[in-house]
Amino acid sequence: MELVTAVLGDHGQRPKDDYAVVIAVTELGHGKPRFYSTPQTNGELGNISIPGCAKSALCKELLKMPGGLGDNRPLHSLMGDLLTKKAKYWQKVADERKKEPFTITLADKNAPNEQIENMCGTTKAAAVPVVPDSEGTDTNPFSLDALAVFMFRVLQRVNHEGNLDKASQNAGKVVLEFYNLYDGKNRREFEGRLHERFGSLVKMPLLKPDRVEPSEWTQWEERLREILLENADYLKSIQVPFEAAVKQVVEQLKAVAKGDIKPPDTAKRRLGNIVFAAVTLSPADVLGLVRKVAEKDTDVDNFLNGIKLEDSLKNKVHVTLAHKRVHGVAAVASYAVYEKQELAVSFNAFVYTDKMAALEAQIGTVNGETIVCRNDWPHVTLWTAAGVAPKEANTLPQLVSQGKAKRVPVDPPITISGVVDLNCL
Repeated sequence: MELVTAVLGDHGQRPKDDYAVVIAVTELGHGKPRFYSTPQTNGELGNISIPGCAKSALCKELLKMPGGLGDNRPLHSLMGDLLTKKAKYWQKVADERKKEPFTITLADKNAPNEQIENMCGTTKAAAVPVVPDSEGTDTNPFSLDALAVFMFRVLQRVNHEGNLDKASQNAGKVVLEFYNLYDGKNRREFEGRLHERFGSLVKMPLLKPDRVEPSEWTQWEERLREILLENADYLKSIQVPFEAAVKQVVEQLKAVAKGDIKPPDTAKRRLGNIVFAAVTLSPADVLGLVRKVAEKDTDVDNFLNGIKLEDSLKNKVHVTLAHKRVHGVAAVASYAVYEKQELAVSFNAFVYTDKMAALEAQIGTVNGETIVCRNDWPHVTLWTAAGVAPKEANTLPQLVSQGKAKRVPVDPPITISGVVDLNCL
């Protein structure tokens, strides 16, 4: 995807290892941006970019901003198209950060998964994606209007550093190929994936919401038909002859009718859409448990008074048992035999920092069989501050060992009954 990346380093107000890689800028125009360090990186990008979505233009505008991003640190831009093909871009970003740790670098570059993930890992960085906003289609996170704008922008380019401009013979085809890389994922799924991986998402406005259908549409339709008819011979030549197509369909239908091909098991097909298995709990029960902890601990009580815990618990409260992207499909599917069965969960500690809070959990049994949680640290994420992804709660045990989080025992442990659920995003 097209990105703007800022690599932020310590600037005298935080520990030396507290820095983040931010793909774009959050809360622009609202004072100092809020960035949070992550001791263990979870940064990953799902796709590469669509040319014409203005990443280079955005970088240039950000460089012109007086005072930078509000903290008076210098801005620097690194354009991928200006580097040689042999140069390793994200290694270059990491090297530049080491040389100039106080400089914010705007990374004008497409970002394949493993490269940015490696860079985030070596610099202990977090990542925030910036994507063009669009309502999308049923099968693509970008609408056809957006695609047309991307193509139009590319065709306005002159002497483009990446050699994709009006002089390129196949510029439109290249943009379409990039667009097709997103095929099969609608906007909700696309943004959900990004939020899941990064915890936040920055959207760059693209199309006006009140746009109307152009009056020239009829003329465009006529021109489209003319182009298709002018290339009729080619379009006929690339088709499988209709008679041959019918023959193959008939053969396949006969095989199904004879029972040679069996339809997929509906349960297995459904499991393919499951993202994670969890024990779903009553928000009221969990809130009551936390209040009991607060009654015995003044610090916890003061902490809870400073956050809106009730709002955080309005959605489903759960203990994740296994996640498809972390533990695999088979691990998630293994809990299907326990679906909708009651499962007791014991909570033995309240763990928190100023950025997040969670309850440490111990999973019980179903019909005498102990249920094993695939997470290294079974827990319920209760609350996270703005800009902090819920998955960051997994780092709380490590933060406790480092003296950066507080663990308050629940003694004796409190048990709450929940239900095993298989969840889709």
